[in-house]
Amino acid sequence: MSNEKVSRSRLKLILMMLVILSPIVISSFLHRSNFRPDHTVNYGELLEVRPLQGEATNLTENTIFRIRQLKGTWNLLIIDSGKCEEYCQEKLYTIRQVRLAQHVDKDKVQRVWLINDDIKPEQEIIDKFKGTRLVLAYGKDLLKEFPAENKREDHIYVVDPMGNLMMRYPRNADPRKMVGDLKRLLKLSHLEH
Repeated sequence: MSNEKVSRSRLKLILMMLVILSPIVISSFLHRSNFRPDHTVNYGELLEVRPLQGEATNLTENTIFRIRQLKGTWNLLIIDSGKCEEYCQEKLYTIRQVRLAQHVDKDKVQRVWLINDDIKPEQEIIDKFKGTRLVLAYGKDLLKEFPAENKREDHIYVVDPMGNLMMRYPRNADPRKMVGDLKRLLKLSHLEH
């Protein structure tokens, strides 16, 4: 066998190995560099999925609130004062409308308000946003489980049917885009079952 044939065979072997190994090398590099594409399908910011652990108090029944009460439904969750000033009411309105926009799937979505102080909301607010689960979380570790860019009160959070915190929306989130995200999540959860 001539040296030229050996060199060609080696070159072919090296090229073949590069083709085979390139996807592994590229994906490993992208994973280690925390590369995220600029364009994603979802509007909300995906968080590191983790199960919520803490407890609080159900305001209406004055019973212990446990995360398992969120299981089985998708949950739109806000954190705010019992005073519930203008932005708090905007968030409550938004999560109500986003839920209603799911039409036949709306019963698969629950609205939750974690009250982060010792102020009980006025009855007028409770009536206005009837159907929202009111949870007193003041002084509870549960509040610390929600990451925030600035303040927890700025965000609307999404908790999946397994009780995992998985997404958050920014301050003044676009309700139409939230509706689209939730529709996709509901559709994907249908496919899993």
